[in-house]
Amino acid sequence: MQYGHSRVVDLSYEDALKRTEAELKERGFGVLTEIDVKATLKKKLDEDINNYKILGACNPPYAHQALQMEQELGLLLPCNVIVYTADNGETIVSSVNAKAMLSVVDNPEMDEVASEITNMLKEAVDAVADNA
Repeated sequence: MQYGHSRVVDLSYEDALKRTEAELKERGFGVLTEIDVKATLKKKLDEDINNYKILGACNPPYAHQALQMEQELGLLLPCNVIVYTADNGETIVSSVNAKAMLSVVDNPEMDEVASEITNMLKEAVDAVADNA
């Protein structure tokens, strides 16, 4: 099982970030965290890498539902979406496969929620790529 869904997008890195956040919002997700990996590695290690941000996305109704099923689920939240510039200059948007990530949880009720979240994240990534 693949752990993510990726698409090359015909947008600049900055435009892809904005569009990704808009598409996530359209599907009920908010971005709770934003990690600028490029800036962090420069500051901590003085290493230069391509643009790379990790967006921690959360859909509150689904998060609430899942936490009611499994209190420890917070260890696996939020769902990550990444936007980065590949070495060849292409802009990539990827989302985690929540079903694969949550397969470590021993609770069969979680499967439906994980599938729905996976599909919604995939739709958001595809919308960024298809509407660029």
